[in-house]
Amino acid sequence: MGLRIYNSLSRKKEEFKPLDQGRVHIYVCGPTVYSEPHIGHAKSYVSFDVVVRYFRYLGYTVKYVQNITDVGHLTDDADEGEDKISKEARRAKIEPMEIAQRYTWSFFDAMDALNIIRPDISPHASGHIIEQIELITKLIEKNIAYEINGSVYFDVSKFPEYGKLSGRKVEELESGGRIEINPEKRNPNDFALWKKADPSHLMRWPSPWGEGYPGWHIECSAMSMKYLGETFDIHGGGLDNIFPHHECEIAQSEAVTGKPFARYWMHNNMVTVNGSKMGKSLGNFFTVAEALSKYSPATIRYFVLSSHYRNPLDFSDKALQSAQTGIEKVQSTVGKLKDLIASSSDLKDFKPPFTVAEYRKNFQDSMDDDFNTPSAIAVLFDLTRALNQYIADNSKYHKPFLLEIEKFYKDAGYDVLGILEDRNEQNQLISREYVEKMLNAAIDIRNELRRQKQWELSDKIRDKLKELGFTLVDQPDGSTKWEFEAKS
Repeated sequence: MGLRIYNSLSRKKEEFKPLDQGRVHIYVCGPTVYSEPHIGHAKSYVSFDVVVRYFRYLGYTVKYVQNITDVGHLTDDADEGEDKISKEARRAKIEPMEIAQRYTWSFFDAMDALNIIRPDISPHASGHIIEQIELITKLIEKNIAYEINGSVYFDVSKFPEYGKLSGRKVEELESGGRIEINPEKRNPNDFALWKKADPSHLMRWPSPWGEGYPGWHIECSAMSMKYLGETFDIHGGGLDNIFPHHECEIAQSEAVTGKPFARYWMHNNMVTVNGSKMGKSLGNFFTVAEALSKYSPATIRYFVLSSHYRNPLDFSDKALQSAQTGIEKVQSTVGKLKDLIASSSDLKDFKPPFTVAEYRKNFQDSMDDDFNTPSAIAVLFDLTRALNQYIADNSKYHKPFLLEIEKFYKDAGYDVLGILEDRNEQNQLISREYVEKMLNAAIDIRNELRRQKQWELSDKIRDKLKELGFTLVDQPDGSTKWEFEAKS
């Protein structure tokens, strides 16, 4: 049996069959760029990074699209409130696009640091206003959407399948009183495709209905269909996107095309912190940068992937320290393996103590089971134990056997899971991580020598650091700052 994916639409695992043989088209909802990327982003985008990597490992040609929401996401998902980016721009008293640009770069920096391969296309909502207006216009022409007072709403009564992804029924939503009544809407559950901009609204564009801005949901339909076609293979996002965001995407997309939108829907679960929901208001909100200041990218990736993408992930220092210990064991063995390969040779009459192909099969079986990364990681640990036993039991090593093991580590740990690093890259990472601490330690020693009036030794430290490009600048308050200039 081949790859099976849990499809949120059918609520069961299904064998994956691509729309086009040998090709996979994937769209994943990207960040709303109004604040620093956080651990929830790490959970989502590490998970989908591995999905993309595994498809490529299987030989598929992948087109991966992940949008940037830089307009239209309101503070209240029920089409009310202020645009999140406009709100932050108003608070900071700067242009909304300055907020969007700042946090877009911050997001990509954080994802790069986590060894996440960049999407093939990262379209911005603000750069696709024309496509969104065109899609809205088609919905109006089909009498599925209506304009009132400069805003445009999708009429959910015209799409009988509304609720098929989330399992919610329109009648239940209305009786539950979830949505406040907006007098502009024909039905309480109708959602905004275009919103009229009031005089104070910072982000606005001209449209056939007057100046305004797009609703949150329309951007993903417009951009996914522009780059992947009216029907594509996989749509992914967070569990909290199922309703209303993905439900609305399906309605507006399938209503305008008359075709299935995404064939497989994948949703990753949320992050908790010490068992509680993560949130700024609760004081337990952690950014990716904060996590990276304490743990390596490999540790964070290992931590994320040690839980299945559909399961919640509980963030705690204890869990991350455990992840760090685990990944260091594998990294250490891989380092020993590289050294052994350099000194090994072909041995006559060699009988392998285990079959690498069996580990590869187990790894692929795990990943084929809805990208079961915890099981896949367990295979790496099983191999690591077997390899360490082989190393302990022998004094000479068969090179082809070791090379086969190294190839599997590369394919599984480096290329697919992304939790193993090349030794040179790892050394560079360690150097970057610890150079400032080492430099500050040298400065502390120098300042102590100066207090003891050991001028010759303190000057020697200063001069040696200067040879490396670090100039020490003594301050009037007795502290020391440093400046760096790379030596050619």
